[in-house]
Amino acid sequence: MNNILSDNLGNLVKAGGGKIHTGPFGSQLHAADYVQEGIPCIMPANMKSNRVDLSDIAYITEGDANRLSKYIVKKDDIVYSRRGDVTLKALIREKEDGYFCGTGCLLLRPGDKFDSRFLTHYLSTPTIQNWIVRQAVGATMPNLNTGILASIPFNGPKKEEQEKIADVLSVIEDKIELNNRINSELEAMAKLLYDYWFVQFDFPNTNGKPYKASGGKMVYNDTLKREVPDGWSDGTLDNLGQIVGGSTPSTTDKNNFSEQGSAWITPNDLSGNIGNKFISKGAMGVTAEGIKSASLKKYPAGTVLLSSRAPIGYMAIARNALTTNQGFKSFIPSKGYPTEFVYFTVKNSLKAIIQYASGSTFKEVSGTVIKTVKLALPPNELVEEFRAKVEDLFKRQDTLEQENEQLIALRDWLLPMLMNGQVTVKPSTEPQEDQHG
Repeated sequence: MNNILSDNLGNLVKAGGGKIHTGPFGSQLHAADYVQEGIPCIMPANMKSNRVDLSDIAYITEGDANRLSKYIVKKDDIVYSRRGDVTLKALIREKEDGYFCGTGCLLLRPGDKFDSRFLTHYLSTPTIQNWIVRQAVGATMPNLNTGILASIPFNGPKKEEQEKIADVLSVIEDKIELNNRINSELEAMAKLLYDYWFVQFDFPNTNGKPYKASGGKMVYNDTLKREVPDGWSDGTLDNLGQIVGGSTPSTTDKNNFSEQGSAWITPNDLSGNIGNKFISKGAMGVTAEGIKSASLKKYPAGTVLLSSRAPIGYMAIARNALTTNQGFKSFIPSKGYPTEFVYFTVKNSLKAIIQYASGSTFKEVSGTVIKTVKLALPPNELVEEFRAKVEDLFKRQDTLEQENEQLIALRDWLLPMLMNGQVTVKPSTEPQEDQHG
């Protein structure tokens, strides 16, 4: 068929004048080379919803970027994660032209055979993502290389039709990005208030003035070895709630797992959920048999999940009752310590938690250790006042995240329908059911 491209990705990229190559290695760019300002350096952690997320992005100097100029990205490039979650990627748009492809990444320059927006969607289909995961090499961590990327099978429309399809899907992508941007701003607002009240101790005093900045009484705490506001006490993370673990049913018994089973979360589910605060289910659920065989306990909505191994520090809030594998130490909030406060307090304690990690194969932190991390505990009335101020922000974030889940499902449903002609695109770019199907 004349309107179909069918070959592996590498051949089509090469035929269109594009290229696929590995990002810089650690020997070319050391930890000391990163700076506070400069050229943004895209890492796997900056890939979200197929776009570049500037949150916590690293920077390199212009000199280093020029020295390693082959890794400077251009508009329409696609940057892939090379390790871990090898399905993570980001499409480079005009505003990111000139950024840098960081370590741990692969650079795909699609060439003239492709509309890069369409190719990004194609590479996001479950069929292709599952293919990539199956091909990824590595005993302990999946690794993607240029050979695997070049071998991806492509069977789809030529560029003119790709552009029409991409125009439709980009409307959905733009809405997803807008929601993500709003949520980032809401998160920053809530965190700013937390830091202001519970880190800087400038919560409102009886006159509504910032407590510490207005000369509020500070008292030295022997346990914490620092000053805390008068009326505060010392405690540990254990005070915030019941710290619980999880487990994995036998993977050799297929009766233990089902996509329709009860929600069961692994750290991989959170790595694919980066940037989101809430989670309702994982890639795979567990059956009643699986729950019984592994003695799993369901944790209530509002539980704060913390990954405790490979890697440590991923966090999420349970949107509904769920359970986890052994890669978590989760907090079921105690009375007087609502989810909103527990979430930010654990997040603020991550540095202390991670420094206690141990393990020869991969770092892990135990529940026993987490329970010993010390913190200053404010009066319950202040905690409740904080909850009242940020509760609506959390609810708004949850609503927008769920809206994005629906938009992603719509996008993923539309793509194959558009590709096989079941849905066609009018000149006005509005999708319409094919009248001949």
